Amino acid sequence: MTEKATREIDRTKATLALDAPVTSVRLVSPKRAQALGKLSISTVRDLVGNYPRRYIDMSRVATIAAARIGDTCTIKARVHEVKVKRPKPRVVLAEVTIVDDTGVLIITAFSQPWLADQLKKGATVAVSGEVAFNYGYKRMTNPYIEQLEGTGEDFHGMIVPVHPLTAAIKAGMMRRLVGNALEEVAGVIDPLPLSLRAKYRLMSRNSALNSIHFPHTMDEQHEARRRLAYEEVLLLELMLMQEGGKRSEGRKAVEHVTDGPAVAALAAAVPFELTGEQIAARDDILGRMAAPRAANHMLLGDVGTGKTIVAAFACAAAADTDGQALFMAPTEILARQHAASLGPLLDAAGVTWGILTGSTQPDERAGILERAVSGELSVLFGTHALLEDDVVLANCTLAVIDEQQRFGVDQRAALLAKGECPDALYLTATPIPRTLALALFGNLSLSYIKERPKATAPRKTFLHTLADRGRAYDAAQAALARGEQVYVVCPLVGEKQPDPEKKKGARDEEEDVYEFERIAIEDERDMTGGNAAAAEAEAAFLQSKVFVDYEVGLVHGKLPAAEKQEVMDRFRIGEIGVLVATTVIEVGVDVPNATVMIVEDADRFGLSQLHQLRGRVGRGDLPGEVHLVSGTKSEKALERLAAMERTDDGFELASYDLSLRREGDILGNRQHGASLLKLVNVVRDGKLIEAAHADAEAILEDDPVLQSAQYRALAREARVVYKRAEDISGG
Repeated sequence: MTEKATREIDRTKATLALDAPVTSVRLVSPKRAQALGKLSISTVRDLVGNYPRRYIDMSRVATIAAARIGDTCTIKARVHEVKVKRPKPRVVLAEVTIVDDTGVLIITAFSQPWLADQLKKGATVAVSGEVAFNYGYKRMTNPYIEQLEGTGEDFHGMIVPVHPLTAAIKAGMMRRLVGNALEEVAGVIDPLPLSLRAKYRLMSRNSALNSIHFPHTMDEQHEARRRLAYEEVLLLELMLMQEGGKRSEGRKAVEHVTDGPAVAALAAAVPFELTGEQIAARDDILGRMAAPRAANHMLLGDVGTGKTIVAAFACAAAADTDGQALFMAPTEILARQHAASLGPLLDAAGVTWGILTGSTQPDERAGILERAVSGELSVLFGTHALLEDDVVLANCTLAVIDEQQRFGVDQRAALLAKGECPDALYLTATPIPRTLALALFGNLSLSYIKERPKATAPRKTFLHTLADRGRAYDAAQAALARGEQVYVVCPLVGEKQPDPEKKKGARDEEEDVYEFERIAIEDERDMTGGNAAAAEAEAAFLQSKVFVDYEVGLVHGKLPAAEKQEVMDRFRIGEIGVLVATTVIEVGVDVPNATVMIVEDADRFGLSQLHQLRGRVGRGDLPGEVHLVSGTKSEKALERLAAMERTDDGFELASYDLSLRREGDILGNRQHGASLLKLVNVVRDGKLIEAAHADAEAILEDDPVLQSAQYRALAREARVVYKRAEDISGG
């Protein structure tokens, strides 16, 4: 066997080792494998993908005497004494005294009593942190502490990776396990074509894996992260684009007529002038509908920017092509609102329409289904009721899904299955920055609408603590006295369960407690399980103690549909002055007279969700006010909420939220493929995402099935990673 053949076998072996069980790694016993499972690590690939959260740069080494007050540096010294103290009933700390030949340094480590067991007198340690001076000694508070093996005489400064940990696996052991895993996959085949590596001057995958875990310099770590982040996005984009193309495989797409009489009549019937962005989005969508391949398009628009009127033109184009359109909304209230606003315009354009929901009466339902299957009905608005098996259309050529994030993958697929190969138009008011949209929806073309169709009344947002929530009630009382109406939104969701690892103080010994864990509401689905009894108690309190002279109404997810609709109708016509709601979906109506909104426990909400909520006031000619009431004392949490006072731009808020928090904290695993992005930051890595998206398009244009020699390794990697993503998300 030639030397080259031997090398190829070794490289293949290393590549296959990536997907071997984690127990194949030296020192990973069944017990440790169980502990690693808590971090979703079950294979060697998972272990080498357990990237450090951060790094401790211990390269600035100083003696205790030379360490300057206020500087951050690393000191190598010997442990002299460790004491555990409890200065207050609920406060426990370890006080570690270390010495070198030049002086004494005292370390205060809060909530780390285990240091008394780990650090023995005489042990050599390296500590890294900011130097302070008080009570006659130089001190560090909660520094990073590295216990050096042996005497530590070979220590001259290093960069220490801080990996995600579990209670059973400490920092040093995790580094050893990762190092052993890297030995198993040494020489792994690089899935990126040489042309792409040369184009962006990317290091090899083998070098990148070693350098991201154990860098010699921070510049080396940066280059490793850049290489692996690009790979993450490219694989995700390839996966999404190939998945999106499967929908039209072997099927004939409809080339819609986009300059027909219905489209023209609709344009003449619209009682206002479309904005430039609406016109651009309309023309983009119609252009894709006229193409010989199935359109997969997402229209992203901030609250109140007029997305539905743009979607109406797509429906008119379907009618002009002798086709039919399904327009699905997540709630009956929203579906009826669309029918009420677009129905008269469709009538004027000569486009027949109907509406089908769960509360549609049997006789009416039968008539709608008969008109749909005969082709007499061109547009059918509705809710999940459209997904029923007996909803059959003669020729469905367009599916419009409003607030698409509210529907599951299977539900969206079921609606598209109502036609041979219908064009798909997704609408969302969730402000998703372009780079994040590319990362999450790489298989979709995108249009944005950010400007509102008309000059709306001014809307101001105010942040209050519990101590001054009375100001919010005063503003509501003043609005009611003027004959206006008020929303009060209560989250009323269950508290997040505490992480059992944190109770042991070892989820990540080096990481501070995450500031934003209390946030439990990122979108409407997080509010659907509201506690009805608590909502009723809140409404009763407001009626009896705060808004005594006005009727207080209540809607929540557990109310029967008819009762819910009755409350909303009464609020819309002004019979109810104050509406208490546990879910945003019940507030998703257009009531121009509602000018004040109070959001209780505002720190429980993501910024994008708060922005969507406040879009319900200031919709008419009257100015709106939003009062955010928060019980938190966290400065970081209050600073985050204060952004709502500074800007009314939903996309700016979303970008700001993403700059503060990890994507996974905001998105979870709800978005297909989000779990693949471990290293990518959509705010920081915008150019990288744009580049990977363009490269994926070019690759699939050149080789749609990735069968050529230069893409073979990339194709295999995409399949493996895609299968892993499916397993993580539950298929």
